[in-house]
Amino acid sequence: MSAPPILQTHQLVKRYGELLATDHVSLEVYPNEIHALIGPNGAGKTTLVTQLSGQLKSDSGELFFEGQEVSHLTMHERVQKGLVRSYQITRLFKTMTCLDNIALALQAQRGHSFSFWKPAAHDRALSEEAHHILSDIGLEHRHLDLAQTLSHAEQRILELGLALATNPKLILLDEPMAGTGAQESERIIALIERLNTTAAILLIEHDMDTVFRLAHRLSVLVSGQLIASGTPESIRLDPAVIQAYLGDVHT
Repeated sequence: MSAPPILQTHQLVKRYGELLATDHVSLEVYPNEIHALIGPNGAGKTTLVTQLSGQLKSDSGELFFEGQEVSHLTMHERVQKGLVRSYQITRLFKTMTCLDNIALALQAQRGHSFSFWKPAAHDRALSEEAHHILSDIGLEHRHLDLAQTLSHAEQRILELGLALATNPKLILLDEPMAGTGAQESERIIALIERLNTTAAILLIEHDMDTVFRLAHRLSVLVSGQLIASGTPESIRLDPAVIQAYLGDVHT
């Protein structure tokens, strides 16, 4: 890679008693790439992403974003720098409209206070920007619908819209295809590819067909340890990866 990594971890550790959920993980994600993090259930993938987002404090190790150490920053401060997480389980304001969900994310990114929150319709500039994002993710026709009335896949797509509203430089995606059918997954795949035109993506996903279709590089986590990183071709052929993971799920 010619450009320096946008995100780099050095020996990240998270302990739960005697269990090392993440065991001295050193990982690099480069600008404009989709980097998939794969491994069996319980490997520590979500724990690692939670550490990267700032929601979970690491016990030791360092995290660098755009060359600056951000290990000490809160989740909100990392979002302000462009390091954004989208959740495995949707985290929407279910009783608010799609438009207001996006507007709220736009305001959060700018550090605005919500003491005097009003619906987006009362702020023309905010409303226009929120409409633009909904159009970009294919949900403009649902702008006045409550988030709770969307299908599961549409809620996942709206959640990606919330991430997009924060003007991200790197998006942490935790199983965006979970619970979606084939047609819905295609919509999400297309959206991920569009998001990747402006942001790097670290993707956790169990669907190996999707992983090998989307990822430029992969890293494999097993029992908290990173056992391999490389191109899809090199990961497919890595004996240690085949033995530990791929041999059971993908040939």
